[in-house]
Amino acid sequence: MKGRRVVLWRGLEEQDLELHLGGGTVFHRRSVQMEAIMKKLRAAMGSHCRKQASSQERRKKHALSSSQAKPSVPDGLARRQEEVVLQASVCLDHLFRDPVEVTVFRENLLSWYDREKRDLPWRRWAEGEEDLDRRAYAVWVSEVMLQQTQVATVIDYYTRWMQKWPTLQDLASASLEEVNQLWAGLGYYSRGRRLQEGARKVVKELRGHVPRTAETLQRLLPGVGRYTAGAIASIAFGQVTGVVDGNVLRVLCRVRVIGADPSSTLVSQQLWSLAQQLVDPARPGDFNQAAMELGATVCTPQHPLCSQCPVQSLCRAHQRVEREQLLASQSLPGSPDVEECAPNTGQCQLCIPPAEPWDQTLGVVNFPRKASRRPPREEYSATCVLEQPGAPGGARILLVQRPNSGLLAGLWEFPSVTAEPSGRQQRKALLQELQSWVGPLPATRLRHLGQVVHTFSHIKLTYQVYGLALEGQAPVTVTPPGVRWLTREEFHTAAVSTAMKKVFRVYEGRQPGNYKSSKRSQVSTLSRRKKPSPGQQVLDSFFRPRIPTDAPGLTGVAQ
Repeated sequence: MKGRRVVLWRGLEEQDLELHLGGGTVFHRRSVQMEAIMKKLRAAMGSHCRKQASSQERRKKHALSSSQAKPSVPDGLARRQEEVVLQASVCLDHLFRDPVEVTVFRENLLSWYDREKRDLPWRRWAEGEEDLDRRAYAVWVSEVMLQQTQVATVIDYYTRWMQKWPTLQDLASASLEEVNQLWAGLGYYSRGRRLQEGARKVVKELRGHVPRTAETLQRLLPGVGRYTAGAIASIAFGQVTGVVDGNVLRVLCRVRVIGADPSSTLVSQQLWSLAQQLVDPARPGDFNQAAMELGATVCTPQHPLCSQCPVQSLCRAHQRVEREQLLASQSLPGSPDVEECAPNTGQCQLCIPPAEPWDQTLGVVNFPRKASRRPPREEYSATCVLEQPGAPGGARILLVQRPNSGLLAGLWEFPSVTAEPSGRQQRKALLQELQSWVGPLPATRLRHLGQVVHTFSHIKLTYQVYGLALEGQAPVTVTPPGVRWLTREEFHTAAVSTAMKKVFRVYEGRQPGNYKSSKRSQVSTLSRRKKPSPGQQVLDSFFRPRIPTDAPGLTGVAQ
């Protein structure tokens, strides 16, 4: 019901049934007929729903008529009128109305974080750094790396990055080639490029000082969105500002039973408002990290550990699960839904949509609703590993550099051409591309080896993999700009994408004496493995990725 809750449960000691209707409380002994109780409950709910709907409609009309009659209303009053209309269309269960609840939420979450937080290198780096700019830089690097990427993967990259470029000045003086080389395999390569662009701007235009507030961080630094700005400002500078990443989003949606599409503007605004309301003014950085930690290790997407949650007592989703279980144990047929908005009083814009009703088998995992998003578009490419087995100093393979803008900007790859799904003419087009780099080649040696499917955030790219070995020919010694001949060892440390490493594995697996299992056989092996044990699932949840809402997409399929 909108604005109020109707709760039904059984007292554990007295074995009574207790009904809370509005502000009053009525107790019924177990001897009372259950059908009579449920009949009264339905009647009370129906009456309250009609009154609530009528009251809401009057408030909406009043706010609308006031705004039309008085166009020069002061800003403060206009905002209050907007809040009246918003509250009229939102259940109170989606809000934190009681200051005591806010205080308890903060205290419980921070106490848990102090006991259970993971020992991570960026936390040690920031906590031990007194210089504010260096501390902000350490936080900045970690937050950018953690976008769409698992913690376990980031740890090694972060450590190597900070060893190589411990200050903003060090990063600003590095080359893009060096940045891409260290970033290779981490995915979303524009992140590394923009991080360096930001470092150069701080050094050259801001006299080496990182902006101190979330607002200025977001406005002045390239690639820094609302989440990243809030994280840097709160953790490094102590600004009292909330943050919403994928983990915090999940926690808030469950704690306040927000079941609408989290990608919608209204839900996003509500989540950021809740985050700002909850953030602890004395420890904003720790609070934000604690909220993210809770979502990453306890309030996980598929297997939440509710019994270990420090804010379980404040979680509306958990409370609903308990009520559903109680109703089921009492065998109350036809019992009304005591939590969701009444369906005939004007739909709440934050509740679970009527088209997607509560699934009892999912429990708290009903929240948040999966964000609606378009599937990645499909593209096709033909690529060739061109090798000189007899090159001076050992066998070498050809790499060409991608343009400085667009997908995988500035990275190195095997010569490639855009292809059609049918594959018509791709051999001819690919051979022409190869000859444009190294001159005439024997077409008969171009062999098709297989395919690689790699999914980026918004593109599903299928590579048809070819191989060509220049055996019995004079080594190619002239290389135009944008071309490199690398040994196999140099290839594995070069600034190449994960997709190209997959392509090379296919090539290596089809060469005599270098057989490696194919992607198909690896997938088949994985599919035959046993389901992880509960203990392994807990360990897996420990390393779940942090997903900021200002990242390129809410889900990154491949790195």
